[in-house]
Amino acid sequence: MKRIIKILIILTITVAAIVIYLSIYGIKTEKFNNEITKNVSKINKKINISLKEVNYLLNPLNFSINISAKNPKILLQDKSLDLSDINTNISLKSFITNQFSIDDLKISTKEIKIKDLISLTRVVKGSPQLFVLDNITKEGLLSANINLTFDLNGEIKNNYKINGTIKKAKFNIFNQVKIEDLNLSFNISNNQLTLRKIETNLNSVKLKSPLIKIEKKKDIFFVDGKITKDQQNFDISKLEPILDDWINSIEIEKIDFNSINTFSFNVNKKLKLNDLKLETNLNLENFEIVKSPFNLKPFLPNYIEQVKFKDHKIKIKFTKNILDIKGDGAIYIGDELEQLSYSIINNDGKITFDTKLNIENNPLIINFLDYKKKKEDSSEILLKGIYKKNKELIFKNISIIEKNNQILIKDLLLSKNFKIKDLDYVKLDYRNKNDLLNKIELKKNKSNFSIIGKSFDAAQFINNSIDDDESSTIFENFNSKFDIKIETTFLNKKDYIKNLFGNFSFKENKLDKLKLESTSSNNKKMNLSIETNKQKETITRFFSNHPKPLIKRYDFIKGFEEGNLNFNSIKKDGLSDSVLVIDNFKVKEVPVFAKLLSLASLQGIADLLTGEGIRFTDFEMRFSSQKGLTEIEEMYAIGPAISILMDGYIESKKLVSLRGTLVPATTINRSIASIPLLGKILIGDKTGEGVFGVSFKIKGPPKNLTTTVNPIKTLTPRFITRTLEKINKN
Repeated sequence: MKRIIKILIILTITVAAIVIYLSIYGIKTEKFNNEITKNVSKINKKINISLKEVNYLLNPLNFSINISAKNPKILLQDKSLDLSDINTNISLKSFITNQFSIDDLKISTKEIKIKDLISLTRVVKGSPQLFVLDNITKEGLLSANINLTFDLNGEIKNNYKINGTIKKAKFNIFNQVKIEDLNLSFNISNNQLTLRKIETNLNSVKLKSPLIKIEKKKDIFFVDGKITKDQQNFDISKLEPILDDWINSIEIEKIDFNSINTFSFNVNKKLKLNDLKLETNLNLENFEIVKSPFNLKPFLPNYIEQVKFKDHKIKIKFTKNILDIKGDGAIYIGDELEQLSYSIINNDGKITFDTKLNIENNPLIINFLDYKKKKEDSSEILLKGIYKKNKELIFKNISIIEKNNQILIKDLLLSKNFKIKDLDYVKLDYRNKNDLLNKIELKKNKSNFSIIGKSFDAAQFINNSIDDDESSTIFENFNSKFDIKIETTFLNKKDYIKNLFGNFSFKENKLDKLKLESTSSNNKKMNLSIETNKQKETITRFFSNHPKPLIKRYDFIKGFEEGNLNFNSIKKDGLSDSVLVIDNFKVKEVPVFAKLLSLASLQGIADLLTGEGIRFTDFEMRFSSQKGLTEIEEMYAIGPAISILMDGYIESKKLVSLRGTLVPATTINRSIASIPLLGKILIGDKTGEGVFGVSFKIKGPPKNLTTTVNPIKTLTPRFITRTLEKINKN
């Protein structure tokens, strides 16, 4: 009995020693390599594995054997991939019965080239996506730890885990997007990929991401993550391949910002991206545009093409195809900083905007309203509207507020060619450059409008109307009638008319009818009418018993007094034929006229011009105008001191070419008196003495006219005929 016990003890110790030895040191053999290879091939039949010496380590606690192999190789046709080690566990029972069954498999790779891994994967299972990935991958190393478990049938269970790192990866996507120095760690489990500690350079822009998750549900991959960008001043041209036309249109020189971005989206098996959501907090420290696409200099004189944004806080949201941008910060206009805030929402091509610009340190000018902000005052500009998918622009609200001044426009609809299609309301309540009060309102009533106000300075409006090219129009599809009633309408800083009332209408974007009446400050009448007849001729009639405020607009006439003015014109196809008649007036301080009298040695009459003035009983000018060219068929003026007959042409702002005859009244009397019987009847026996007269030419640019004169000995029949007509009329 003792011997049996002793044998059992020795046997137990021996077994224990063997178990301890096998548990600590194990055994090395190649005997089961084929069985291991067969089991590995269950992952994929195309995969083969090359094993050298394999170590078997006993695990007595769960009655299994741990099998490990160092430096194995995966073989796939003519390609191979070096591994660090392979570990697996098999049950002790299957090992003893030689029925090899792997429970799990752990594979650790060395740092392998990403391109080699892609090539190997393409051999196992080729796809267009892998082909593209192989072409865009340039460099990079990958290492991974793979944990697999198998069911009783040797199939891989869904609880597999893969983790690893990617280092110094480099991708070039069609020579436009360059990803360089990509480093990250990853974890892969059933239907889920997690990326951590991502750092890379995207077209030289440094980006970081603490976490990106990719999860597969059915045939859709759901992606969400976070990307941060530290403060960096980079070359914006590096992003040109990505942003392309946007970069080229505004020529960005400098951008310096940091941002935090969270995003999510899903991708189907056809690689179509859906349900993109993005939230960005952007701190824009510096943003410089070399050449802005907008020319704001007519409104902001200090504006230059280079625009600088500074210290902008911007929030960007994109969800359900709606892009929402809100921000505020400073903007340089010239050398001065102003404050800007904005909200922009793009909903499937329909852009809603709400912008506020506070101007304190810069002048603000609106020439067509003759408005100028005082430098010491601040001005707030509000722009709120919608840019529609059909490229029409609706300004729901345009507001300029400066101290006691206000300009307000509501529901202004512009076509894609920036022409006015509709308007709802305009309020002007401001003092202009001449310190004249503009206080009027325009209101829409169905398809028509009313303009009512206390006072309005029409000087700039008249200037624009005179210089306007009628071949162009600011309207589109516009057919409306306007009723107007303004108590005081200024023609210039000193002259005004009272109780302007009437109406005008547009047809097919052009002025069709107009009828206005008013009285001058000295209670003289003034009427203007415009009408388009069936022959599409525009007929204009203007009459004033007090034309001085209108005539004094022309700088070359300094002293115009008294008179009655009558103007008639017919215009068709851009060509107008007009007649201007002015009766019983006098002028003085007319530089061109004074020079002509001086050259003609008519000093006495010249003295009148600079003194009390020269009176004319009749003035009549017949002329035609087309595209900036005015051809004077005849201009005739007669008075107690002198008479003038002239013709020629004026090319707007370029050239003046006039010729004519100037004759003192004494010469006219003498010439008419020489006509038998008629002269005696009209003039009497006395004809007077004096210089006969001169012919003259005036030619040159408007600001550099050359005047020449030549004495004449006889008057032309045309001159005498026109004189007789006037004398007979009077």
